Amino acid sequence: MAPGRARLSRPRGGETTRLLPQASRLVELPYSSSSDDDDGDMDLPVAEQDPGVWCPVPPKPSTFSQCVRYLAFLWNLFFLLLGLLALAVGVWGLLAKGSLREDGLAPLGSDPMLLFVLAGLGATIISLAGCLGALRSSPCLLRFFVGAVLAFAGLEVLGGLLLLAARHRLRDALRDALLLCLLRYQEEPDLRFLVDEVQRSLGCCGLGSYRDWETNPYFNCSAPGVQACSVPASCCLDPMQNGTVANAQCAFGVLRLGDMAASAVVHLGGCVAQLGAWMRGQAGGIAAGAAVLVLVEAAGVLMALKVLRDIAPIGARD
Repeated sequence: MAPGRARLSRPRGGETTRLLPQASRLVELPYSSSSDDDDGDMDLPVAEQDPGVWCPVPPKPSTFSQCVRYLAFLWNLFFLLLGLLALAVGVWGLLAKGSLREDGLAPLGSDPMLLFVLAGLGATIISLAGCLGALRSSPCLLRFFVGAVLAFAGLEVLGGLLLLAARHRLRDALRDALLLCLLRYQEEPDLRFLVDEVQRSLGCCGLGSYRDWETNPYFNCSAPGVQACSVPASCCLDPMQNGTVANAQCAFGVLRLGDMAASAVVHLGGCVAQLGAWMRGQAGGIAAGAAVLVLVEAAGVLMALKVLRDIAPIGARD
């Protein structure tokens, strides 16, 4: 027999062995018969005999599931863009007014542009989680998105209940807010714009009457300057000069006039009653807007839950 070739031998007991060369020496290995081979195959785990039994190929998502996934992504992408827009408007407003400088940090908490920043930041974070969760099929991000939307919806419901419970105090709170706007009319450009829009659109002036502007330190009769004993131009019946150019001096000296003479120049009625009547008239539109908001939030949550349910079997197999 040539060296290095395996040979068969019969040791004592009649057991057949196989001799294999290894490192220039012959090593005896037990040689199993055909019956032993069959028994060994039968003893193997089922997973080794047929791996497809325990590790099946994940089923392909249905067309409906894929459509829901892409709709969830586009839904969150739309609100992500809206959130970024609100965030950009808020930051631009704060930078334009210098509220982010060191000398403007004190009134930052009362700046209306801060609401745009907070709302835009919250919408951006939540929508980004929804986008990535739907795109990457991430259960963690989708659960965060669902929880955040449900928490926001809960805050909306709580706010609505508080408004209903305190609806009798709402008029006083509205009056206090308008009074603050009246006192800080010259100091805050945002408040000045808001007051002018309310007075111009509702045809009113002041809180209860046009004489409420006497409490403003720039408009009372003891104030220095040309604006003494005046009201804002948005109180005028005709704030335009010759119908084309805005006349900022149309209400100068109105507080020195009597009611009859002033009625030919400015609106005499206050904005509290007008604003209350407008809100009562818009109750249906406000309720419809709230219902639409709830439906939009519910649609986003349902789509996220559908995607979660589709990827749950894959996570269970992993």
